[in-house]
Amino acid sequence: MTELTSMANIGTEMARKLRAVGINTAEELTAAGSRQAFFQLKSLYPQVCLVHLYALEGAIRNVEFNSLSEAQKRELKAFSDFLQGKTPRPPETANPSENEDCP
Repeated sequence: MTELTSMANIGTEMARKLRAVGINTAEELTAAGSRQAFFQLKSLYPQVCLVHLYALEGAIRNVEFNSLSEAQKRELKAFSDFLQGKTPRPPETANPSENEDCP
């Protein structure tokens, strides 16, 4: 099993939060996908924001979060907005690990 902190964008604080919601390894994060992991984080840590979702997606894709495409960022933002009740449910994508704003 691979440590969470071995993944791009996952530091000790993010790893601590992920472990608190039951995601203990890189493999578990990859299996859960960024959206499910973000949903779990948001349930326990309401202050997590869109950048966290980008970081999770980047970790799964093994890229820096700021390297995500604009289309991926739009889908992720739509998902985050949906969780905040700002928009209707976003359309499903072929890859559910694709798709909140930090103050």
